[in-house]
Amino acid sequence: MLTLTEKALFTLAALFAVYGTGLGFSTVFKIIQRGQSPALKLDWRRTLRAMGAWITMGGMWKMRPLTSTIHAALAWGFVLYLLVNVVDLARGYFSTLILFPDWITQGYRLTVDLASGAVLLAMLLLLLRRFILPGREVLTQRDNILRIKEVRLPFLRQTISRDSAIVGFFILFHVGFRLLGESVAIGLHGPDPWQPLASSITPLWSDLSPNSLTIWHHVCWWGALGLILAFAPYFPYTKHFHFIMAGVNFITQEKRSSPGALDPIDFEDENTDVFGALTLEQLPQSSIADTFACVMCNRCQDVCPAYATGKELSPAALEINKRYFVNEHLSDLAAGRNSAIGLTEYAITEAAVWACTACGACTEICPVANAPMHDILQIRRGLVLMEDQYPETLESVYQGMERNGNPWNMSAGERMGWAKDLQVPTVEENPNAELLWWVGCAPSYDKRAQETARALVRILQTAEVSFSILGNRERCTGDSARRSGNEYLFSELAGTNIATLNQVKPKRIMTTCPHCLHTLGKEYSAMGGHYHVIHHTELLSELADQGRIPVEVLQEDVTFHDPCYLGRQNDITEAPRSVLENVGVTTVEMPRSKKNSFCCGAGGAQMWMEEPAPRINDARYAEAAATGANTVATGCPFCLTMLRDAATKADPNGPAIKDIAEIVAERLPAELGSR
Repeated sequence: MLTLTEKALFTLAALFAVYGTGLGFSTVFKIIQRGQSPALKLDWRRTLRAMGAWITMGGMWKMRPLTSTIHAALAWGFVLYLLVNVVDLARGYFSTLILFPDWITQGYRLTVDLASGAVLLAMLLLLLRRFILPGREVLTQRDNILRIKEVRLPFLRQTISRDSAIVGFFILFHVGFRLLGESVAIGLHGPDPWQPLASSITPLWSDLSPNSLTIWHHVCWWGALGLILAFAPYFPYTKHFHFIMAGVNFITQEKRSSPGALDPIDFEDENTDVFGALTLEQLPQSSIADTFACVMCNRCQDVCPAYATGKELSPAALEINKRYFVNEHLSDLAAGRNSAIGLTEYAITEAAVWACTACGACTEICPVANAPMHDILQIRRGLVLMEDQYPETLESVYQGMERNGNPWNMSAGERMGWAKDLQVPTVEENPNAELLWWVGCAPSYDKRAQETARALVRILQTAEVSFSILGNRERCTGDSARRSGNEYLFSELAGTNIATLNQVKPKRIMTTCPHCLHTLGKEYSAMGGHYHVIHHTELLSELADQGRIPVEVLQEDVTFHDPCYLGRQNDITEAPRSVLENVGVTTVEMPRSKKNSFCCGAGGAQMWMEEPAPRINDARYAEAAATGANTVATGCPFCLTMLRDAATKADPNGPAIKDIAEIVAERLPAELGSR
């Protein structure tokens, strides 16, 4: 137990530490509150699940299993030491504590002893990985991505490596002092088989007198708990504050219909004068919270297709640059003063903003539920709606969607041209159809995608499905407008389509395009459009299971490219494979498949923009061709176009690029469907 003088000194130091730490927490949350709505909100229905994800580090296990295990050991040690430090503090202040049964105290001592060893080992391994092992760079080495190299914090000049070193050595000394203190106590009071690690170093003190051991025990106590008082006020300013903010992220995470769903803008609200984000405080509060939650692990960068093909975009650098900017302007931001410079001047270049494919891989992989893709789309909104800045190639796309209801800018009257002589009924001709087929713009106007549509017609007619289409009443869902930042155009298109669909009242909607699937099923719901929407691969799987598609088995090796908005955004990965299995083909998986798929390069309105080489579709096609499959199958007209273009350049004699519907239609008996 501490002396009276020690208690007084520690209490005084603790008061200063609590004040400093509280000031740090207050500063962080004041800055977060500078963001726009939706504000961070606690949802108690999700709190327990979120806390479980936080404690189990569920998001980390998606890649890097060894590193994730080491980090998990530290995280769990952090949680355990919250209790350990309270117990040690009480033992220092009070001579008598609540007595627990022996089995509880013995279990506690054994758990803490072994956990201390695990934490020390994990911390040493991470420091080794960070500072000694070759090839483990903290950040990207591309000068055009990391905009800010180092900043001044209230306490010291920080870089990520220095911050890691400070935190790392704090953990080593904090846990180390406690372990030494327990070994000294064993030297004073006798053997303790429930603390094997501490017991193993007790012989270090064998020559010391009881009085000396008592002094050393006090020194170790102060070393362990005194370090907390010294470190706590600094903690909110370090990148390791992510452990707290990850919990905040999980608990306050806004419920979305899918990871890629965006919040609509109410253009009728006269009080709304900010559309999108050009400065930090114009971002939603959740995006600013992401700044503090970022682990700086670069997982998002590792899966980014734009970064992988040499573009300026790095989702990790976006979050890191935001954090450095916040660190440099802590006082001003917390005091309510606005940012003097825009996001594209320090967080991300405009070239990087327009390089994003909105695939959602960064959001899917993040262990702390950050969403850098949403930041990028907010910045696009700001550039388009408030600055009228966007790539020139989008001009005709916007005009086409606004005037003709399609991004090809072709006449709305030509939308039904693909169905000539196919006896495809419209909703007027078959108003009670079981299925409304949302054909989409690509099958309506793109020659290659029309082959998919014709194949699908043959399958539907063979299976005697009661279906209809909107025909010339159909308009673009607005996905490319929304993903490129033109939220106003998206809201106009969505309003028109929702009015049409609410009038038609379809029982089920089937789409040919995953982007239509996502927009109709996941994003229109926030605007009053609630529909049961399925993808055509889901219908094909359903029909095959019911035995309604008679096919001739033709052996073929096929690799399936999972479209981002089918697998990652809508969790549809098994239906396409089930269809392929039912028609007798052998599926060969690519290294990156299902929810871990690699983008084709068309998403985020990239279909309509010029991409500098090396191109994302070339990288994906090379991965597909490397499987040795005869055919690359997909379920998206955009993916079909991108992969076909890459195949034409790479090897005209390489694997064929087909939609799954085409593969099925090829196997229909000759009298039912032409091969």
